[in-house]
Formats: sequence, C-alpha cells, structure tokens
Amino acid sequence: MKKEKFEEELDPLEFELAKLQETVARKGAKVAIVFEGRDAAGKGGVIKTILRRMNPRIWRVVALPKPSDRETTQWYFQRYVAHLPAAGEIVLFDRSWYNRAVVEPVMGWCSPSQYETFMKEVPEFERMLVASGTILLKYWIHVSAEEQERRFQERASDPAKRWKLSPIDLEGRKRWAEFSKYRNLMLEATNTDYAPWRSIDGDDKEKARLNCIRSILDCVPYEFNEEAFSPIPLPPRQTAEEGGYKKSGIEKRLFVKDYYKD
Repeated sequence: MKKEKFEEELDPLEFELAKLQETVARKGAKVAIVFEGRDAAGKGGVIKTILRRMNPRIWRVVALPKPSDRETTQWYFQRYVAHLPAAGEIVLFDRSWYNRAVVEPVMGWCSPSQYETFMKEVPEFERMLVASGTILLKYWIHVSAEEQERRFQERASDPAKRWKLSPIDLEGRKRWAEFSKYRNLMLEATNTDYAPWRSIDGDDKEKARLNCIRSILDCVPYEFNEEAFSPIPLPPRQTAEEGGYKKSGIEKRLFVKDYYKD
C-alpha cells in the first residue's frame, strides 16, 4: 500500500480510535491487547500507529525485559498481572505471557515441566481476566519466511536499523522451524471462545496496521459522545498588564542554532 493511500485510510480510523478512547475512559472499561509474532513481523509498527494521536494517560504499552532473579521465583503470571489495565485504561502488550509458549521453550529458557504447566494454566488465567470484566484481545502478526528474510537482510545492511537485530533475533532465525512448531501448538491450544486469537497478515506493513485497528474497533464496544467532541470554548487569554508580566526576551536568547535558515 502506498503511503498516501495509507494516510488517507488511517485518518478516519484515528477518529474512531478517539471515540473508543473516550468511551473507555468515561465508562471505566478495561482493555488488554496482546501482540505476538515473529521477529520483524511489525508488532512495534502496529502499536506505534495505534498510539500516534492517542492519550498516553489512557493507552499504555507494556514491553517487559528479561525477568529478574526475584521474578523468576514468582508465579509466572505475577509480573504481568501488575501491568493489567485498571478502569479507564487500554494496555498494549508488546509480547506478553505468551513468551513461555514459544520463545522460552525454543531458546531453552524454561523447562519442559514449566512449559506444560503454562499451557495448562493460561486458558484459566485468561478466563479469569475476562470474567473480571477485562476485554482481552490477542493478535498474532504473521510474516512469511520470504518477507522476514527480506527485512532481516535490510536491517543487517542498514546502519540506522542494525540495532533492531539482537542476538536473540539471530538465534531465533536459526531455529525458524522449531519456532513454527511451538507457534502452531500455542495457537491451537489457547484459541478459546472467550479469548480467541486473531491473525493479521503482516507482509504489507501498512495494510497490517489498518487491518489491526479495524479489528480492534470491531471488537471493543464504543459509542460517539457528541458532547465530548464538541468544540471547546476557550477562555480569554490574560493580558500582560493583568498578570503583571513584562517581556524580557529570555526565550529567544536561549534559542538553539537555526539549522534550516533560508
């Protein structure tokens, strides 16, 4: 999809996201959205597009680092529970508790028994979330082997993008087939009526972002509150005399160098 077409399609969707945001805040809804996928699938781009014009006090991104020594001794879901949404919040998980379903067993970071325990517990964990009133959406961003390879080659050769290739990404690339096996097991075992997986075709990044936004809008109930979107009457600005203010020019004296003079 060309950039001009993408922007044309995105503009009305952002207004719909604003309506959803207002509804969530006003009604105290709780929304958790999980994003999973292979390395270079485009999860980060989807999340950035969703948040581009949204209120960061309502929308929050959770991308947890490697667990600490203390966290490794906790109940596996414990560190994620602390980041779940409260009333009036939407939390986007850039990778989630599903690390244990794919990444950890592939990389050897969990034992077979830990993996089996997780796969038994996660449906019940999500059942409790939904029963508590949380709207839970789970997205798998699909990228074909050919497109992932193209993106990896681009990142490997572009100095501005090389930071995106971590040692874990490279190791995961070597274990592509094993990753695929665990991915399929995860989708089959944890695709439930109350917390289904939704897969997004990520080969076209722009279309993936638009399709994901449309899916979110289809899945989270919202309404148009005309009063909330009416123009805001602005109060008259206080004059310098009223505020006892005298110009000093301090801001202009502190200007940085103008690098773009005509």
